Amino acid sequence: MGSSPDHLGPLLIQFLLGVGFSALILGLAFLLNPKKKSKPQDTFECGVPYYGDAKGLFNIKFYLVAVLFILFDIEAIFLFPYAVNLKSFKEAGLGNFLLIEMFVFIFTLVVGLYYIRKKGALEWD
Repeated sequence: MGSSPDHLGPLLIQFLLGVGFSALILGLAFLLNPKKKSKPQDTFECGVPYYGDAKGLFNIKFYLVAVLFILFDIEAIFLFPYAVNLKSFKEAGLGNFLLIEMFVFIFTLVVGLYYIRKKGALEWD
């Protein structure tokens, strides 16, 4: 095993690249934005006139499906490290424990999927 700075080197580089890229983008946005001091005459400044009332009803099904997609996408993110490290856990004697734990995880997600399906969250009316 290496020392702590060896393990933290890639993390520090990624952090610095992320902060540097964010600072670069924000700096460019500040330098290149239009210097308009007047108040907008309309709600939208993109040139498209608005219509209707802001209090109108809209269908929320799209947002619900998007949130459910994110939930099951995060499930896939949790499954990937498990699949990558399964061999090393198996060699350490934790293979059966992790297999049972993964079945519990998948079972919980299947129960959640069954619940939202029964509630009709995935049906478009």
